[in-house]
Amino acid sequence: MSDVTRISNQYLTVDISALGSEMQALTAADGRSFLWNGDAAFWNGRSPVLFPMVGKAPENRISVEGKSYEMGQHGFARRSEFTLASSSGTMCRYELAASDATRAVYPFEFLLAVEHALDGRTLTVAAEVENRDARAMPFGLGFHPAFVWPIPGGVGAHTITLDNGAEPALTRLEGGLVKPEKLPSPFKAGGLTLDHAMFDADAMIFPEGAGDGLTYAAEGGPALKFSFENLPNLALWQKPGAPFICIEPWHGTAAELGGSDDIARRPYGVVLQPGEKARFAFTVELPA
Repeated sequence: MSDVTRISNQYLTVDISALGSEMQALTAADGRSFLWNGDAAFWNGRSPVLFPMVGKAPENRISVEGKSYEMGQHGFARRSEFTLASSSGTMCRYELAASDATRAVYPFEFLLAVEHALDGRTLTVAAEVENRDARAMPFGLGFHPAFVWPIPGGVGAHTITLDNGAEPALTRLEGGLVKPEKLPSPFKAGGLTLDHAMFDADAMIFPEGAGDGLTYAAEGGPALKFSFENLPNLALWQKPGAPFICIEPWHGTAAELGGSDDIARRPYGVVLQPGEKARFAFTVELPA
């Protein structure tokens, strides 16, 4: 059983596991629970961190400089034990450094740090990636938090509203890989009314144009407000019929259907030069 760190303030309590530096619970002072509980009957994830890739690779293999490596969906960070580097009452930072196990599937020296921090009713989840290698390091990083649907206290229709009012093109998956076709946007003037049937064909992916913020709300009821930093891609996902919605900001997507297995050629990926760092973060403001 992995260690769990609890942070809290007068409004919120958050539990974070050393396994994957994954949030396990997000609870208001009055007992309302906003994070999916990981019921394996639907999906045993709660809020995994995706690194060093988002989504699947062709035949579950990536290549680096022509050499092939096995890599499961969403990478290895979510199944790795992190080390607690620092914590206070309202913040904790977990770190994952390269090891023999990671080098066997991803031959780079790196440090991945994930920090959860509370400020009032707002939670910030930030990831920092450092290239400790002597060569350029390609990767993808994403967040995969699942929030309960319906929102506690919410009845009726639930909506996603993009701050930028856009209608970003939709892409879909086939065998876990991104299909090249761009489909009409389900958003109208930035608004989308959620319907469980939308996810019968797996995730809805918006590679471009979704902006850096959105609101997930019950019509006329409680709302969760999100903002994103250095996370240009957005996915929405639900296991069909499950009582949650995953709001997933990414930098990088699954490999393209029929495309390369080279991790450096994955869509929207990141490349850090030796010694460079990059930060990725989302915030969510919970209702009063």
